[in-house]
Amino acid sequence: MSRETIVNILLAFLLLAIPLGASAMGEPFYVTLATRIAILSLAAVGLNIALGLGGLVSFGHAAFFGLGGYAAGILATHAFDGAPLFAGIPGTASMPIIWLVAVVVCGLIALPIGTISLRTTGVYFIMITLAFAQMIYYFAVSWPAYGGEDGLSIYVRNEFPGVNTVQPLSYFLICYVVLMAALGLFWLLRGSRFGAALQAARQNATRLAAVGIAPFNIRLIAFAVSAMVTGLAGALFADLNKFVSPSMLSWHMSGELIVLIILGGKGRLFGPVAGAMLYVLIEYALGGITERWQFFLGLILLGVVLFARGGLLGLLAGKARHG
Repeated sequence: MSRETIVNILLAFLLLAIPLGASAMGEPFYVTLATRIAILSLAAVGLNIALGLGGLVSFGHAAFFGLGGYAAGILATHAFDGAPLFAGIPGTASMPIIWLVAVVVCGLIALPIGTISLRTTGVYFIMITLAFAQMIYYFAVSWPAYGGEDGLSIYVRNEFPGVNTVQPLSYFLICYVVLMAALGLFWLLRGSRFGAALQAARQNATRLAAVGIAPFNIRLIAFAVSAMVTGLAGALFADLNKFVSPSMLSWHMSGELIVLIILGGKGRLFGPVAGAMLYVLIEYALGGITERWQFFLGLILLGVVLFARGGLLGLLAGKARHG
């Protein structure tokens, strides 16, 4: 068993053990904190497919995170008041259906965005993904039917078959299982021929094209899958807060997801988990001391970029061994 595998197992155990212990001691706040870590980890896993494997520095993934949140909020709102969406289609409070809608919507929107954005590279790709995200952000702000800039409340947490989702620990376990499934997907993609082609496109797209594989198609599929996973996280985040607002679509959210990956380790399996743990810990520990806790986060991020390019996983587990 490799050193990184041991670290991954410890991180998975730690993320599960803390809320279990907190629930046993009657401390629901820490359960909710762990749930937030799990959801942010899931969103970062999605971005890690594009950024960590494909080298696609997307500054627009907040668009998919927010779209997933709005899918949950809109469907739940229509289920609560009984009004149909359009063409007589009813709303729903069923989490599996909401997740499916969020994933499909994000995938369908990611395809045209990716088709246009992937025709650029470098800083131009960063800026065009940011531009698309801001377009969706301002559309949400100017959409009064669903709260506009005030956001949209979800009055009752959505339902999952056989689970009392109102209980903090139950909802955490749902998020934890979804996170583990997403990590499994990342592991499968990274070890597959598709993952090898995606990483080859990151390193040298010309050589990949020379052997008959179109880098554009590989990157577009990765971008869409990445968006779908991040959109699923957005739906879970909306249910956690019982609220969705344009802030989920803001470029700040995109930057936060990139920070999580850099802190944890770009392209590492549990890098998003380690990054989310560290980020939320810094926010919780320093946020109660000063409103300018982001200053200290910036110093830590600077230290990681200069002295620990592999992130927290690189410090704990050494250099990555995958290609």
